[in-house]
Amino acid sequence: MMLRMTRLDQASGEVRRTRSEGNGQGRNLPAGDGNGLDPTLRPATPTELATAIHATPHKMVMAFAGAGAQSLAWLHSVGGSSRTVLAALDIYTPASMAALVGFMPARFTSRRVARAMARRARALASDFANPADPVFGLASTATIATDRAKRGEHRVAAAVNDAFGTVTYYLTLEKDARDRGGEEEIVSLLLLAAAADACGVLSRPDLPLVADERVDTTFMAADLLADLEEGDRQMVVMRPDGALVSRSGAEQHVILSGSFNPLHRGHLELAAAAERHVGLPALFELPLLNAEKAPIGLLEARRRAQQFAGRGSVALTRAPLFLEKASLFPGSVFVVGLDTAERILEPRFYGGQEGRDRALDQIASHGCRFLVAGRLDPDEGYKTLRNLTLPRSCAGLFEELPEDDFRRDVSSTEIRAKWLG
Repeated sequence: MMLRMTRLDQASGEVRRTRSEGNGQGRNLPAGDGNGLDPTLRPATPTELATAIHATPHKMVMAFAGAGAQSLAWLHSVGGSSRTVLAALDIYTPASMAALVGFMPARFTSRRVARAMARRARALASDFANPADPVFGLASTATIATDRAKRGEHRVAAAVNDAFGTVTYYLTLEKDARDRGGEEEIVSLLLLAAAADACGVLSRPDLPLVADERVDTTFMAADLLADLEEGDRQMVVMRPDGALVSRSGAEQHVILSGSFNPLHRGHLELAAAAERHVGLPALFELPLLNAEKAPIGLLEARRRAQQFAGRGSVALTRAPLFLEKASLFPGSVFVVGLDTAERILEPRFYGGQEGRDRALDQIASHGCRFLVAGRLDPDEGYKTLRNLTLPRSCAGLFEELPEDDFRRDVSSTEIRAKWLG
């Protein structure tokens, strides 16, 4: 996919600038995986993907024009569709389109119209859903093969509008590569994929595109997120209801930081165990910048953050280092695995032992410390904090989370490998 990102003015819904892109506390964190299913299984069919979507707490209103009805049929073909679909609108005349979007489009199959449809669909979803439900609007407008010859392109513009902003998908279909049924299927698969992204379902089938077909994806980021990416703010928090706020409600937390690709049961259970052990509310952190990995773009961060809907609050930050995190979250306890604790103590990341000791002293000055969970070593068995040699000067910064309180031998890396397998 080709990806561009633009900024959305939330008041007007219009683009403000363009660039390229390569408060609830959740105190009772439910067990389960990111989409409620076995995370090692990659959905292989539309109905399996629909099942994964229904396993999330997201609610939507969808509106489609010209094509896309099959996506609704797939969503309704498996149990649980009422947990996701609040209403669906099949727009088939100029008058019904104008009534939905509030203007008469000069060109019906366009990104502008798809975005307007998605914004209106989200407004309806907010009216129909409970206040605690994360909601989005899903829309598409398409022109595909019919019973008469068409001189213009066969194409689809689809969009999703949620608290993060608006994502638009545009696809021009190769003429004569499919019949009407085949083009309807592609449009519907695109809509299902867009819904999966909005629900934080990270693993999904690829679209069966042909020749030079590609989906052109643009992201109009909400102001809070655009400010975060530009460095004008250091943190944005997504609450369990999907809303974005500038900070979490509590002053102190137990904080579990990670890339969450994907979120799995181990993350949720570790946060819950740390919450019980320390007595502070849990907050997940998804840093866009990482000292050892490539940056995470806002569109990908949106997909990963949506995994936490209904489960807990997640902070998107620009703080790759724990010293920076300590400044953002003074008085908090950082929950880390043993491998992360080893890296925190490694002098080479600080330019030497003196630099490390100075950084750890600064973390302590913010009232922060580390709670360390053990991990399974394939050669040495289960290892805990007792297997590390702690410098005497910082021993008080680290506490072991007992194995009896938490142990789950699973990793996101292993899950992604099983997806590929």
